[in-house]
Amino acid sequence: MSDSVGVFAAHAHEYHAQRRRLVPCFEEFYGTAVELLGLRGTPVRRVLDLGAGTGLMSEAVLSRYPDAELVLVDGAPEMLDQARRRLSAADATFVVADLREELPDGPFDAVVSALAIHHLEHADNRDLVGRAFQTLRPGGVFVNAEHVAGATPWLELSYRRLWRAACAAAGAGDDEIASAEGRMETDRSVDVTTQLGWMQQAGLEDCDCFFRQLHFAVLAGWRPA
Repeated sequence: MSDSVGVFAAHAHEYHAQRRRLVPCFEEFYGTAVELLGLRGTPVRRVLDLGAGTGLMSEAVLSRYPDAELVLVDGAPEMLDQARRRLSAADATFVVADLREELPDGPFDAVVSALAIHHLEHADNRDLVGRAFQTLRPGGVFVNAEHVAGATPWLELSYRRLWRAACAAAGAGDDEIASAEGRMETDRSVDVTTQLGWMQQAGLEDCDCFFRQLHFAVLAGWRPA
């Protein structure tokens, strides 16, 4: 994962603006993730954000739960520097660490991630889901707003073509799209069905894909109460 950390660290200063252009479904994507935190009507007081980057997901969580305590983990200090500025008024802790390392101590009401875990090798991805499960309190939720693979090569190519068109419509230039595609070379994306299987095997229940548009999907499951 270290190679991808370096790539994203280099773009930390412009990451927020880029993500809105390169994730054409930005509002629905993050909005669905946050909505799922309260789906069972349980309190959301302590949240772990994996691969937190510049704090976009944590910022979205705070928009709904302004009193939540946040713990943000990312391997790139430059990204977390941006997050500190964005969340300066929040009750937040920032941890520079690789997602393959030990996670902060729970329990958490929610473990969230946005466009981060797919940088791990598949075995490490699956292992992280299991470790995230262990940090959740009973009834807590794991929400992964993720870049997913197409289930077939044709679907993968089709998603990429449609994504390019959607990014251009959102205002991204050719160079910006090409740069994003270069960063995607480090991706280890996994299809939705496989990821839901890993979540179930980790012990999560009611696992499902609650939002999907091309490569962008929001997956969630709950630790049994």
